Amino acid sequence: MECEDDRKARIFTLFSRHVSSGKADFFRSVGIDFVFGKRQGPFVWDATGSKRLINCHCNGGVFNLGHANPKIIAVLKESLERLDIGNHHLVSEQRALLAHRLSELTPGDISCTVFGVGGGEAIDLAIKLARGYTGRSKIISAKGGYHGHTGLALATGDEQYRIPFGEQPPGFVQVPFNDLPCLAEEIDENTAAVIFETIPATSGMPLPDRDFYAGVKKECEEKGALLIMDEVQTGLGRTGRLWGIEHFDVVPDIMVIGKGLSGGIYPITATCFKPELETFFHERPFIHVSTFGGAEVGCPVALAVLDESSAPEFLSHVQSLARIFHDGFKGLKEKHPEILVGLRQLGLMMGIEMVNDSCGPVMSRACYDNGILSVYANNNPRVSQLLPPLIIDEALAGEIIERVDKSLDETKRFLGLA
Repeated sequence: MECEDDRKARIFTLFSRHVSSGKADFFRSVGIDFVFGKRQGPFVWDATGSKRLINCHCNGGVFNLGHANPKIIAVLKESLERLDIGNHHLVSEQRALLAHRLSELTPGDISCTVFGVGGGEAIDLAIKLARGYTGRSKIISAKGGYHGHTGLALATGDEQYRIPFGEQPPGFVQVPFNDLPCLAEEIDENTAAVIFETIPATSGMPLPDRDFYAGVKKECEEKGALLIMDEVQTGLGRTGRLWGIEHFDVVPDIMVIGKGLSGGIYPITATCFKPELETFFHERPFIHVSTFGGAEVGCPVALAVLDESSAPEFLSHVQSLARIFHDGFKGLKEKHPEILVGLRQLGLMMGIEMVNDSCGPVMSRACYDNGILSVYANNNPRVSQLLPPLIIDEALAGEIIERVDKSLDETKRFLGLA
């Protein structure tokens, strides 16, 4: 019988040979030779069963409700008894019901939805719709941002993701995040849309000024441009409100939802927009189609996610957990002044800010050694992302803080900061 270590070595060999040798080599080189095996709630186990991690990466919010959430699994099982993918060309009861529920929950008068499979696809549609509706071409996004790896989404992101693929589509401009004067200087009568992540995760979770988005919205309205908010990571309760943008009292023209809408078990995304924008599709209803977007078998899953995530008691629980982390990191900052700058936080959208760019990569390994899955922000390696499932209890929140404490100690020692 194959031993567990041999099994993992075989998995790495097959993955390296047939999927990505670069990824396999990287994780071996940094000592994180972890292969997802059993998973349940906030925990994942190595394929060998020998190591358990608290998932504080959550794939950017895919596992907001934890792994294998029993309520969501039950909905999918029932759905599989009566539904399949469906036909994206035709009218669908399941997509209609899901879109109606979204219209009840999304901010302001946003009431129309087109479904997709991945976040990049949903962003692509948002940009296409903005350009088609306005008849303009310019798209403004944030430097250091990230909206996906597909065509138009890629063009809005940081240059490190774009340059290796050669010349990019024209009309895309980046400005510093949270810099309203710079945006005001760049936005003009040819601007179709401004797009921002509510809290840019890959940039290390910088928190915008309280009035930033109100100012962005005002600039858009004055120039006739649309405001697109990327809520792929901040949506569905992550910030303590159902949508991150609610903290800023602004209603965007288009809002993109993904990751957590899947419940971690069936991929689905949503591009939601105001009803006047839907007029663009009146004469061209088939101009955008997605074979698997809004697959009927997955729509009940997304409905269940929305019901769970929008419940007042659920959001109150997230807010209570956020206070525990806020208070815990105040103590950690006093204990680790050599390395810890502080916690960037809006609800459970959290980034551990440290003193230099070497800290994030080392901290990722230290967290792994201490039983936490956490990765640094790729566009700001001073920051380690901390995104626990929203369903953890207060005891586990305290345990995470204790494990982060040990990880900070080890990171300091490794970098000679102790």
